[in-house]
Amino acid sequence: MGLHPLDVRPDRGEWFVGRQGNDQIVAVPEIGLAALRLLTAGSTVEEARNTLRVTTGRDLDVGAFVEKLTDAGLVASIGDRRIEPTPQTVSLPRLRAGHVRWAMSPILHVLVLAVPVVAVLLVLREPAILPSWDDLLWTEYGTFTLLAQASVSVCLIALHEMTHLVTARAAGVPGRITLGTRLQFLVAQTEVSGIWLKSRRERLTVYLSGIALDAAIWGCCIVARFLGSDVALLPVIAMTLVAALAHQCFVFMRTDLYFVVQDLTGCRNLYADTGRYLRHLAARLRGRRGPNPLRSLRPAERRFLQAYALGTLAGTVICVFIGLRLLTEVTLPLITRSLEQIVRGADPWGRLDAVVTVLVLAGLQGTWVCLWWRRHAGRARRAWHAGRRRFRTD
Repeated sequence: MGLHPLDVRPDRGEWFVGRQGNDQIVAVPEIGLAALRLLTAGSTVEEARNTLRVTTGRDLDVGAFVEKLTDAGLVASIGDRRIEPTPQTVSLPRLRAGHVRWAMSPILHVLVLAVPVVAVLLVLREPAILPSWDDLLWTEYGTFTLLAQASVSVCLIALHEMTHLVTARAAGVPGRITLGTRLQFLVAQTEVSGIWLKSRRERLTVYLSGIALDAAIWGCCIVARFLGSDVALLPVIAMTLVAALAHQCFVFMRTDLYFVVQDLTGCRNLYADTGRYLRHLAARLRGRRGPNPLRSLRPAERRFLQAYALGTLAGTVICVFIGLRLLTEVTLPLITRSLEQIVRGADPWGRLDAVVTVLVLAGLQGTWVCLWWRRHAGRARRAWHAGRRRFRTD
């Protein structure tokens, strides 16, 4: 049996095992790591089992262990049969770790963090340089305002995700940038699951790099305003970044700070464990008794997950409520008004403004629906069929 080149990292009495370019990371106990070393050295499954029985006094089912490694994509061959790994999409594949090694430099990190600190000190000295939300309405034409805001947001999001990708690549993790959804939000995200196999400093650097860049760009805007610049887009950029940084604080979603919290608390499956626990509570409310899905976790981890689950539930309800209010009181009325302007308006510029507004808003909503359905289609179909069976039974 042959294994792919693997990375191994200790974690709270166990070992994380995986390979770069593969999304699955497995946690194995000490005896599992010993079995892995024997297999890597060329022992057969039976030889590894006998050796472990003699050296540890425990009988490990090495065959079942190998099956789990195979399912995780870590086994390269069994006998003469080659197991080809599922190809993983990588963003900017020609970008090598050596090209961006500077991204892990502590000196660079200090310089980046110094920019927002200087900006805050300048704001304390001269509060008038701090932009406000009114600065987003920098022109009387809604189309220009909307397009400028969209363009600024896209550029800032691209820079944010590129920072995650560059720091991950500097740490030797491939990474890829994709689009996705978090509740009602349309988001870009960088998949860097391989960072779990790296040191804590590297992990936190990758998680926080996007926020650090956002803060540095915000700081540059503030410094430029302090120096007398009156470029209209500076306040737009600064306030867009304020909204983005606030969004990162929604740790009940999979934001950058969520991964920091997950890492520092040692919760390996924070999002999934929280979901299982909330479904368990919902089942209890319906009178269905079942074992607590958190009972096998460490007491400290279990207590944190229970508190986090309550915060997640409250944050999700508030976020969805606000999203529905914005949809019904802002987005839909704006689309309706624009459609009326297209049909009945006499001003050509007004009609053009309305057309662009409808296209932008409809495009954003349509993209969100497509991405949400791609991610949740299977679950939605299962829920639909289960509801139909329950309805027929009743």
